[in-house]
Amino acid sequence: MVGKAQERDLPGFARRRYSRRIFCHLWPSMSAPASASSLPTVAVLGCGWLGLPLAKALVAAGYPVVGSTTTPTQLLTLRDAGITPYLLRLGNDFSPTDADTLRTMLTGVDVLVLNVPPRAAAANSYPSLLRPVGSVVASVGVRHVLFVSSTSVYPDANRRMRESDAVSSPDAASDLLRAEGHFTPRRGQWLSTVVRFGGLFGPERPPGRFLAGRQNLPNAEAPVNLIHLDDCIGLLTSIIREKAWGYTFNACASHHPSRQEFYSAAARKLGLTVPTFEATSQGGKLIDSSLLQRTLPYEFQHNDLLAALDYC
Repeated sequence: MVGKAQERDLPGFARRRYSRRIFCHLWPSMSAPASASSLPTVAVLGCGWLGLPLAKALVAAGYPVVGSTTTPTQLLTLRDAGITPYLLRLGNDFSPTDADTLRTMLTGVDVLVLNVPPRAAAANSYPSLLRPVGSVVASVGVRHVLFVSSTSVYPDANRRMRESDAVSSPDAASDLLRAEGHFTPRRGQWLSTVVRFGGLFGPERPPGRFLAGRQNLPNAEAPVNLIHLDDCIGLLTSIIREKAWGYTFNACASHHPSRQEFYSAAARKLGLTVPTFEATSQGGKLIDSSLLQRTLPYEFQHNDLLAALDYC
């Protein structure tokens, strides 16, 4: 999905870019909180490892926030963080009661952050999992959808990958691309932006555990394409604040060390067994996030992935 706005920066960006840049990397306090009445209501569908700290950052910035969780014990956690909580689970057992909950949650919402990972769905059913959300978005008049996607949509080829290398549509072969396509704006009902994150890491998800102790791994020299939780939150909040709608963005750090260098350092950081790699190696895809960097007034907190290991 590539909107017309993707061809150029939005008019207001240039005027605000340098005066606000200094604030953009401090995600809980990116700028002085505005009054709640002047900011749109944001719904975060999926308040988990990424969604909950994102919702907290939005609350801290002054946004009215509603959020969903699949875990009853998390309802008080959301409420205590200033988030209006809803218990909601998408899936095959999605009931009329769940539909009513979803409708109530999204009524009066201006921005929906759709943060439901594909692993929540059975094989080949991710678009179906999200279909009720699309129906409610259309019926209650949500104006903007921020779809959290993944760079896994790109082929595993030894070249640079830009947003145009994987096109979302309701008929795409990939489950994830089809799901993105379901939220492409239709008949002016809403505007959407898709953010394709690289591999996620950060607190409670240290990358040293990903490959520790494994032997004879392939692709030692392939570049890693990762993004820290802090930057995920900063980028999503920046898109909402700057009203950057109509885009598809790749999002990962611009530092791409090799798999061998990064995962060896990550394992050593945790005192774990360093993985070994095959002597012969091939390259891999490198995710190009330059469109995002040109468009948004945001500076990465963790652009050096080796230095970022200290923040996991």
